[in-house]
Order: sequence, then C-alpha cells, then structure tokens
Amino acid sequence: MSDTLAEIVVLRPGEGRRIDLGAFQMSVKATGSETGGIFSLLEADEPPGFGPPLHIHHDAAEAFYVLEGEYLIFIEGREVSSRAGSFIFIPAGIPHGFRVGKIASRKLIFYTPAAMVGYFDELSDAISKGDTDAADVSQIADKYSMEVIGPVPEGYA
Repeated sequence: MSDTLAEIVVLRPGEGRRIDLGAFQMSVKATGSETGGIFSLLEADEPPGFGPPLHIHHDAAEAFYVLEGEYLIFIEGREVSSRAGSFIFIPAGIPHGFRVGKIASRKLIFYTPAAMVGYFDELSDAISKGDTDAADVSQIADKYSMEVIGPVPEGYA
C-alpha cells in the first residue's frame, strides 16, 4: 500500500473531461487532485491561427508535446516552429505565447506542479456567459498565478 495522495488514472483514447472554450476544446487528462499535486495534463484541439497573448505562469512550468499540426512558439524573443513530435519546456516565470499554424493542431499540455485546470474551467464558464473581455480574462488569469503581459510581438505570425 502506498502513502501517496495520487490516484491511479486510466483513460482510453478520446476520454477525459471536456472543457468547451468556444473556438476549441480541451480535454482534462489528469488534475492535481489525481496526481498528488505533481502535475496536471490537458489535451488541446485548436483551430488554425489560434493563440493566447504573451503570458507568464508564476507558479508552474509548462510543457507542450505536439501531437498533430504545427505551433509557432514565442519564447525569449524568438519564434520556434514546432511540428508533430516536438517537445517544448518552459520554466515558471518565463514570458511565452504561441500560435497554431495553418491547419488545426493538437497538443498535450503539462503543468508542474499541477496548475491551470481551474483557469480553463473558469474561462469556459465566462465564455458561456459572454464575459470574455480582456479585463475578465486577466482577472481569471490572476487567480491562477498567470500574468497576461500583452499581445505577441509584431511580426509574430
């Protein structure tokens, strides 16, 4: 018998709690309560051209594993093209952003220690209520130690 607070999680292809974010969907694969706070894992299916503003996660590192398509990652003043099979690790405190390439793309998103599932849940709720102006999104982000710092730089496609 283990002393850990983590649970065994087994999900089959296509399983996981869905989060509707309007233009795209996420699927929760593992939460902090299931992993003993070690990590959270989400899968995102995102449309061409989608991407958040530049932001910083102050309480967690973030990693992407690209499953399908292509993402342009903006980090520390450079653009990195990341096709299927690419892995990107971003330590906590580093400003970053991304854009989906020219076709719909899919990635896994890891946060360690566990973070951000609550953010996406609250963002989904705000979207369903039509409360998604920049101030609303920034207020939700602040609750989850994510600082929105502005749009991606000019020229970033």
